Amino acid sequence: MSRALTDALQQLNQVILGKEEQIKMSVSCLLAGGHLLIEDLPGMGKTTLSHALGAVLGLKYNRIQFTSDLLPADILGVSIFEKEPGTDLGRFRFHPGPVFSQLLLADEINRATPKSQSALLEAMEERQVTVEGETRALPEPFFVVATQNPVNQSGTFPLPESQLDRFLMRISLGYPSESAERALLEGKSRRDMVDQLDPVLSFEELKALQQRVDQVSASRSVLDYLQRIIAFTRYEAGYHYGLSPRGAQALLRASRAWALVDGREHLLPEDIQTVLPSVVDHRLVDAAGGGAHTPSGRILNTVPVLV
Repeated sequence: MSRALTDALQQLNQVILGKEEQIKMSVSCLLAGGHLLIEDLPGMGKTTLSHALGAVLGLKYNRIQFTSDLLPADILGVSIFEKEPGTDLGRFRFHPGPVFSQLLLADEINRATPKSQSALLEAMEERQVTVEGETRALPEPFFVVATQNPVNQSGTFPLPESQLDRFLMRISLGYPSESAERALLEGKSRRDMVDQLDPVLSFEELKALQQRVDQVSASRSVLDYLQRIIAFTRYEAGYHYGLSPRGAQALLRASRAWALVDGREHLLPEDIQTVLPSVVDHRLVDAAGGGAHTPSGRILNTVPVLV
């Protein structure tokens, strides 16, 4: 692992206490070139984590508070007719929306209507937006961190499958441990700590790490295990639909990124097993309406590593 990446993880762990795995998962998601969905109750540190990621990684940061009256133009931008001074002449000038950033926090994304949620589809998949017939590229890297409240809370709209599939990973922070909460109660404000964070990765270093993800080697036996998982979701598990080719590629890339963050240049079955819940549980729906295990739990309990 690079020194800069080690420093980034260390700073993040000082702000978000007791959540080492979730922090590694978030950084892995960025290195894999994906987008992150954080689902949890209000007040669990979702927004603080996204702020801290932007500060430590030196990314240009914008935040959108998703509400029921949010419009797509509030996200993407709009063209406004502007007159030339002293004349009746003028032209339409495009005013970019907050989506034109390197790290976009879509806060409480499921409180917006499906129409507004869908404004991010092209941006998340193609790294571009089309407004009024003109396509505009987004900055590099482009990383969406969306927070989501549990769907049983009032005023929420469930994310459609097409939107969920755009997120490489979905994680949950959960309640802190007793020792971590005591440190929170006795320590400084997390917001003040985020404001004091310094970037530890340059743009060039971040791009180099993202390129190294592709160089993490995967043996034939590891790829065989991955394909058994994919086939199980499609033909044996009883889901409405199995992992798509994009979902399969997401699982491989997320596993490679986790291996890199863990300090290795080769992929192990344990890497696939570690990222499996965050990559597949929001993509698979049980046709029978639920069961004793999550999709990832059923996969881990059923699909053998070796045959």
